[in-house]
Amino acid sequence: MKKLSLLAVLLAAAISACSPKFDWRDFRSNHAPYAVLFPGKPATHTRSVNLDGLEVKMTMAAAEIDGTLFAIGSAEVPDASQAPQAAAAMKTAMVRNIGATITKESANGNAKDVEARGMNKGMPTLLIGRFLFKDKRVYQVVVIGAEKHIEKEAVETFMSSFKLN
Repeated sequence: MKKLSLLAVLLAAAISACSPKFDWRDFRSNHAPYAVLFPGKPATHTRSVNLDGLEVKMTMAAAEIDGTLFAIGSAEVPDASQAPQAAAAMKTAMVRNIGATITKESANGNAKDVEARGMNKGMPTLLIGRFLFKDKRVYQVVVIGAEKHIEKEAVETFMSSFKLN
């Protein structure tokens, strides 16, 4: 009986060790026209935010895996001409919120890709983000966490899977 119990424990340990850290799942927002792969089941929350003088309702969808946050924020501005300003305000607010400094930035059409580094609870923190707009919609696609725990492959999967519908 002891051998059978030991075998069951070892089998359970082996099965749990084989379970993937990231459980990639397709997510389609009910609030904005986009789809993305999240590494776990995302939670969503909507709240009012001020984007450089524009009051908007922003919906966040996010999943956290081992202290690394994978998140999408989306909002609609009153007029498409305000979208570039709102996307820039999203970027500034996100970097400021984690007390980071932008270390890398590039633009591609209506999108800006950013890497920023800061400190959180004494740990080097990394933000990898894309801030973009299309018509009256603005988006932030971000990964934030302790720099030593962020996995490049997971970041690439998440960022490259984001598609506007």
